[in-house]
Amino acid sequence: MCFAVPLRLLEVDGSAGVCMMSGIRIEVRLDLLEDARPGDYVLVHAGFAIQLLDEDEAEDTISMISEMLEKSERESSSQ
Repeated sequence: MCFAVPLRLLEVDGSAGVCMMSGIRIEVRLDLLEDARPGDYVLVHAGFAIQLLDEDEAEDTISMISEMLEKSERESSSQ
């Protein structure tokens, strides 16, 4: 199963970028995108930003992922 995560791009240095997730800085490659700028949301898979996302789409996806993780944690703790 492949999984890509929407992240907000914080820094750009050539074809490298930095995003943050839950307070953790994540280095990503930007080779597959043109015009990615700090503040953009990017879809990241295997360390590569593969698509630009609009803010609403990214925030909806992040919210769904958070809900899934919370549900999984509740189910794990009840067993």
